[in-house]
Amino acid sequence: MGYAERCRIALMATGGPTPDFLNPEKTAKEPRSIAPWIIAGIVVLLVLGVILVRSHHGPPPNPGGAGLAPPDPYASNLPISGLKMSEASSVAGGKATYIDGTIANHGTQTVSGITVQVAFDDFTKQIVQKETMPLNLIRTHEPYIDTEPVSAAPIAPGQTREFRLIFDHVADGWNQYYPEIRVIEVKFK
Repeated sequence: MGYAERCRIALMATGGPTPDFLNPEKTAKEPRSIAPWIIAGIVVLLVLGVILVRSHHGPPPNPGGAGLAPPDPYASNLPISGLKMSEASSVAGGKATYIDGTIANHGTQTVSGITVQVAFDDFTKQIVQKETMPLNLIRTHEPYIDTEPVSAAPIAPGQTREFRLIFDHVADGWNQYYPEIRVIEVKFK
């Protein structure tokens, strides 16, 4: 048997025999499992669900309705004094407003957390902006003012500490007077 007889290729155009892999009668279909598609669909739905849950931020809790929330019972032992306000502009064109002051602990318990509510009024003495936020203590002044939560450096009875509140935005209708700052929640060590 010569080389030409061993290497015979049937051409479709010549009407020769059709190879088995091209013959629809001789090729058996493999059953395809739908399990990988179901698993992929579940993974996609889970990822979308996580993205939706993480991206949906409701308004931050702001107790007190239109006014301020009632003060914490221990608030009378935490007088706030020496308020100073300042503003700073950022390179991006934003403006931050700072309120610095001191808070003293005249009570008998060590304070590990303070939540305050700050009310900015307009010229008719109506609240145009109300913010509820944790009070942060000033940790250092140099090379810049750095703050930390009260839980990082609890305020013992008899201590006075400096604090800073930071506002990224203040309402345009604000009357430019010092806002009211109210201690609405106190946590103890």
